[in-house]
Amino acid sequence: MSIRIIAYIIGSALKVEAAFLLLPLLCALIYGEALLPYIITILLCALLGSLLCLRPADKAEFQTREGFVATGLVWIVLSLTGMLPFLLSGSVGSVCDAFFETVSGLTTTGASILTDVEKLPHGLLLWRSFMHWIGGMGILVFMLTLLPFAGGSQMNLMKAESPGPSISKLVPRARDTAKILYGIYAAMTVLTIMILLLLRMPLFDALCISFGAAGTGGFSILNSGCATYTVAQQNVITIAMIAFGVNFNFYYLLFIHKAGLALKIEEVRWYLLIIGAAILMITINLLSRGVYSSIPEALQTSAFHVGSIITTTGYATTDVNLWPNFSQGILVLLMFCGACAGSTGGGLKVSRLILLFRSYTRELASFLHPGIVRQVHMDGKPVEPAVLRSTSAYFFIYMVIFAVSLMLLAPDTTDWITDYSAVAATFNNIGPGLGMVGTVGNYSGYSAFSKLVLSADMLIGRLEIFPIMLLFARGTWRKF
Repeated sequence: MSIRIIAYIIGSALKVEAAFLLLPLLCALIYGEALLPYIITILLCALLGSLLCLRPADKAEFQTREGFVATGLVWIVLSLTGMLPFLLSGSVGSVCDAFFETVSGLTTTGASILTDVEKLPHGLLLWRSFMHWIGGMGILVFMLTLLPFAGGSQMNLMKAESPGPSISKLVPRARDTAKILYGIYAAMTVLTIMILLLLRMPLFDALCISFGAAGTGGFSILNSGCATYTVAQQNVITIAMIAFGVNFNFYYLLFIHKAGLALKIEEVRWYLLIIGAAILMITINLLSRGVYSSIPEALQTSAFHVGSIITTTGYATTDVNLWPNFSQGILVLLMFCGACAGSTGGGLKVSRLILLFRSYTRELASFLHPGIVRQVHMDGKPVEPAVLRSTSAYFFIYMVIFAVSLMLLAPDTTDWITDYSAVAATFNNIGPGLGMVGTVGNYSGYSAFSKLVLSADMLIGRLEIFPIMLLFARGTWRKF
């Protein structure tokens, strides 16, 4: 284990965070708000980052272990420093609440402890939403264009931070892959902002909402969520959320004029099919139960919330606690499903569910026909046994962490639905759940201990379990 390399990566990340904080500082300056909280945080991040980078890391390639450990520590450190503007401004009273809010922002969860979000200064509102954008694609992916490591080392960082069962290079060099990913990400974000502006959404709102949709985060800047915006603006947000939940390989293939290969990505096809089926079922259920009397209204509302939940964004236009149990049940299933691998969305990922189902059918076939040799395929190609083993292990650990988190929260409330959906919403990086943490509620009712548990769930879920778990593994810190 090379502590020097890990320290260098953390230091570089802190300097990047200091640069990102210039945007909310500029916003606070424009609106005539207090600047000191941002200035102090920027100086502290820059100083700590510079100290950790005093001894440049070797350019030699480092291993997966260093990549995963560095990733886990970077996200924890950035959460601790990123919460300082909330504390220094006095907008959030306790360290636990500020940490929860910051982790929720960086992990693109969108769960909040704030009861009146409109009381926050504009600078902090922008920082909350901008953290979604930073965490959506990943700060280390952004840093890959800056770090002086070999290509294999860069891929180790990308594997640790990028969501999904596997990560592959779009081009031979990992640094070029990072540039392509962020180029697509930035271009789609700018396009969303421009369309919302054309629909007469205020600039500040368009920026914050677009950052949240791009990072599939979901922090709202209004107490009413997205209900205040026009139907046209809500439809654009719906399309944006779904678009950012698509595997970015799909967009790259379209960009290089290989639409045929893009359309062959099974995960994207299943993702869109699941969305369409969920919208149809919820729309029919809402109409049949008299929740809405108009087909366009029921269709538009169901599409918004299906897109919001499956992409783990968490924006809302209505109180889904008032929906029938059948519609709520579909939303809960979508919480676990999640978006595509290689997107900014959370959850288990559609690709993992496809692999798990095909592994099950293969095992079932082996019982019926013991002599048969059958491989699992994805996109017309055989899936490596290591990927299947990793997927099965991930699902097992996922369920164990979910159960333990649920038990740790149990003494805090007597509302099982609230606890269950709170764990599902934080672990899958969604934000709002059901019950007291529903679309019109928040997480302020939980104790400090429960908030820390849920904060850990957000970090573990965003980093796909292993980078955080490795920090506590016995053999991680041994020298070989």
